[in-house]
Amino acid sequence: MRPALSYAVILACVIFGALALRLWDPAPVARLRALAFDSFQRIAPAEFSPDAPVRIVDIDEESLAKLGQWPWPRTLLAELTDKLRENGAAAIGFDMVFPEEDRMSPANLARYWDGADTGPLGEALRNMPANDALFARSIGEAPVILGFIALGNGGGLPERKAGFAHGGDDPRLFAPRFPGAAVSLPELQDAAQGSGALNWIPEYDQVIRRMPMLVTVQDTLLPAFAGEMLRVAQGASTDMVKSSGASGVESFGEQTGISRVRIGDFEVPTDPNGQLWMKFSKSAPERYLPAWKVLNGDIPAAEIAGRIIIIGTSAAGLLDLRATPLEASVPGVELHAQAVEQIIAGDFLLRPDLALPGELLYILLLGIVIATLIYLTGAASSALIAIAAIAGVVGFSWYAYDSLGWLVDPVFPSLALIAIYLTGSLLMFLRTEHERNRVRNAFSHYMAPALVERLAADPARLKLGGEMRNMTLLFSDVRGFTTISEGLDAEELTRFLNELFTPLSNIIVAQDGTIDKYMGDALMAFWNAPLDDPDHAEHACRAALLMMEEMRALNEKWRKEAEKSGRDYRPVTLGIGINTGECCVGNLGSEIRFDYSVIGDNVNIASRIEGQSKTYGVGAVIGESTVERAPGHAFLELDLLKVKGKTQATRIFALLGDRAAGNDDAFITFKERHMAFLEAFRARNWDEADKSAEALAEDQPYGLETLYGLYRERIAIFRETPPPPDWDGSAEAATK
Repeated sequence: MRPALSYAVILACVIFGALALRLWDPAPVARLRALAFDSFQRIAPAEFSPDAPVRIVDIDEESLAKLGQWPWPRTLLAELTDKLRENGAAAIGFDMVFPEEDRMSPANLARYWDGADTGPLGEALRNMPANDALFARSIGEAPVILGFIALGNGGGLPERKAGFAHGGDDPRLFAPRFPGAAVSLPELQDAAQGSGALNWIPEYDQVIRRMPMLVTVQDTLLPAFAGEMLRVAQGASTDMVKSSGASGVESFGEQTGISRVRIGDFEVPTDPNGQLWMKFSKSAPERYLPAWKVLNGDIPAAEIAGRIIIIGTSAAGLLDLRATPLEASVPGVELHAQAVEQIIAGDFLLRPDLALPGELLYILLLGIVIATLIYLTGAASSALIAIAAIAGVVGFSWYAYDSLGWLVDPVFPSLALIAIYLTGSLLMFLRTEHERNRVRNAFSHYMAPALVERLAADPARLKLGGEMRNMTLLFSDVRGFTTISEGLDAEELTRFLNELFTPLSNIIVAQDGTIDKYMGDALMAFWNAPLDDPDHAEHACRAALLMMEEMRALNEKWRKEAEKSGRDYRPVTLGIGINTGECCVGNLGSEIRFDYSVIGDNVNIASRIEGQSKTYGVGAVIGESTVERAPGHAFLELDLLKVKGKTQATRIFALLGDRAAGNDDAFITFKERHMAFLEAFRARNWDEADKSAEALAEDQPYGLETLYGLYRERIAIFRETPPPPDWDGSAEAATK
């Protein structure tokens, strides 16, 4: 299959897979959408007004402490109902169910008193009015709404107080359905003006985001508690339900569910199941009126008159606490209060019918655009379009929520577009890598790996040319290699060089170096090309120290192998030279064959000073410019040396340790003594210099006997044949 066709097929599968996943809408997708809507509410919640038309008479902890434990006698609830009626409450709702007789009624109390169920006292108690009768009388005299709880496992059928009319499809097809309900005593239901469901439909995380406006119990359509309180407060008798197929409801011939519920003068938009999307405000103490204060008359009548009053509890022990997008725990009674407030304020949230089709169309169109741009212009340039598309859907979702009250999902379209972008980018990356591999395979047999990688990344580099860079060069060579190689056959020599160069090369690469070439027993490497390395001198010095440490481990290994096989063991010594300076680096050679390498005077100096490691008896000889760029190491000045082919002397140093060694007090003291020796030597103070060299050779842990022996030989020569008057203390290298 051609690459373009393969790309199109795979991206089409991703796009249509995303659309199918959204239509399926599994739990993780729905959860992400809900979390986005919750975030919007936390950013911009509804505002609570102190003049809100709802108040909660709260059976709080203080009321329980003052009036007794729950449940209270129904006579106390009757007194509370009378108080609210006398103060002009527009509607009184009980966020509770009274399914059993009051056990504190006089006739019931007689059963709990030993001997009181017989005799005059028992007779008197049985003749007293029942608490439920007194409560029913108070309910009948006030605009009271009782709650019921629709159950999933049987129960009774509540009395329906509200009439229903509907337009379009029967709302019982869509409203949450239950086989029964927990209801209050018949005499209490008969007395009440309203009856409403206290239910909420659990979501995956038990957070309440929607409240039902309707439920179906035993095939009977019944109102929710909040709507029923609103109906009674208005004196309305019938609720109107509009479903799919009704006038003004777009359903395109499908049974799309409930659209809105009219309660008196208020129209409530709902989701297809008849639930109200809640736009919560933060819990406010002003909503609550303690029950004991209402009974004591401590609450002004203005707080009650004309308002919808809901009697419920905030006491933690009564376990009526719920979670909302704004708060982890609020009294359940407040949910009904906020639902009524929201309906009266007309501040609704709505998931429009066109939201899902719009989201799917957005994914389809923008997905095609992004996939096409990735193929035509590459992942980098099309990333801006992908970012803009995601920002667009997030921005529109926020605008829709904040200005229109619409809930438009920003999460799934964003994730879908990200998946499309990543898939397209991955496919283009794989195609590019395939093309680069073709370049690698074509040239890897002829050129260095580093150059092959650069050519694969940028084929335009396949031409001659170079650039000037400040670089650090490293040369290393095996001392006495000719003698070592004489005792080895070709196979053994090859194995020896492989064992030597493999760990040394790994060290150089690990320190960001580039290996230029292997020359028999010698190795050349450089830093700060092809990639920039601001600390190239530091890395080269660190590599040299690690290489010398590795040589100690290799020598120990080879010694043990020699002893085991009965061969003579010859220690292998490595000489290293490092120099820093301007060089020309690039593709050097001819039009038909070239190599990525480095040339320049500083390269020659690095090579020359490497050869002096044997002369001075040190492992690594470092140029002055490298010392300046990597201060702090244990550098010790060796000499002012004119290397072969140079007339100008250069300062050379021995690398004896890292920064920790360079800051060691013992090294600092030794370095001061050494510099005093050099000063005496260059001042032609031969006796003092010779004495210092002898003392330093005997009292030093750095293996510098050869160095001080060399200087004592020079001193002996200079005593016989003094240097010329213009001598600056320098020496001239006898070998390369």
